[in-house]
Amino acid sequence: MKAKRATFALLVSALWVSVLASGVGAVYCRYRARELFIHLEQLSRQRDNLDIQWGQLQLEQSAWSTHALVESVAQSKLHMKMPPPQDIVVVHP
Repeated sequence: MKAKRATFALLVSALWVSVLASGVGAVYCRYRARELFIHLEQLSRQRDNLDIQWGQLQLEQSAWSTHALVESVAQSKLHMKMPPPQDIVVVHP
């Protein structure tokens, strides 16, 4: 009879430890999931900011490459000017 009680007490103790370990594991998993979700949200915000910055850089690049701006820089900084029409030669392939 004592052997049965000892076995029963050991079994209850093992089950009790298992329940506690399972609870701690569930709490840790939920904590880690929240932590990872917060990190995901931070990365999403960073991605959105980088997308906005990329769009602004593309607009800036297109503004800098306009024909009028290139011609203006060529005239003001490089002192270039258009040749007279009689000096322009059109080459066809």
